[in-house]
Amino acid sequence: MNKLKHVAIIMDGNGRWAIKQHKERTFGHYQGVENVRNIAIKANDLNIEVLTLYAFSTENWTRPLAEVNYLMKLPELFFKRFLVELMAKDIKITMIGEWDRIPDATQKVLKKAILETADNKGMILNFAMNYGGKQEILTAINKYTTDVKDDKIKNEINETIFNTYLDSGMFPDVDLMIRTSGEYRISNFLLWKLAYAELAFIPQAWPEFTPEQFEQLIMEYNQRDRRFGGLK
Repeated sequence: MNKLKHVAIIMDGNGRWAIKQHKERTFGHYQGVENVRNIAIKANDLNIEVLTLYAFSTENWTRPLAEVNYLMKLPELFFKRFLVELMAKDIKITMIGEWDRIPDATQKVLKKAILETADNKGMILNFAMNYGGKQEILTAINKYTTDVKDDKIKNEINETIFNTYLDSGMFPDVDLMIRTSGEYRISNFLLWKLAYAELAFIPQAWPEFTPEQFEQLIMEYNQRDRRFGGLK
């Protein structure tokens, strides 16, 4: 039986995978969108409560403009093709990250999907979009200090209180973080929520990561002995 609640995935390797296929990097991103659907449906079938996908980081703006513009069109492509199916599965869409730099057209698509699935009771499919772990923590600190200054809260911070100021605060801590494409980094992803996460780094690029491999990682996770610094 599945014992985890929150899985987070760094969907890495789209562009490099496409180049190996002698295609443009954008082809890899397109295939990556297809796989978001595949893995999300499998995660929902496995009764995972939250699946957070690293869709676009605050550092990704440094990529070539044409690639960034293409990446910003992917949410429209994804929801146009798969939102009906996600609705049928009772999956709820959410997003964490900074809205300000996201183009208006992309914001509109994301907000529409979030609104239309707001009452769904199934798995939460959470996209980290224009997201950075350090920025999330800094934003939380600024919100907290403002509330202290405005006498809305006493200056008595603890982990529970601080968590409520995080963009990801409504979600449980990450149980399992998966990164595809053979890189061994967490790349500024969910720094607070990853504190005691189990980590899995796999060689396959995101477009070739199968639902069967995903399920195998979940099965392996369920065999791990998580002690959280204590003894059992």
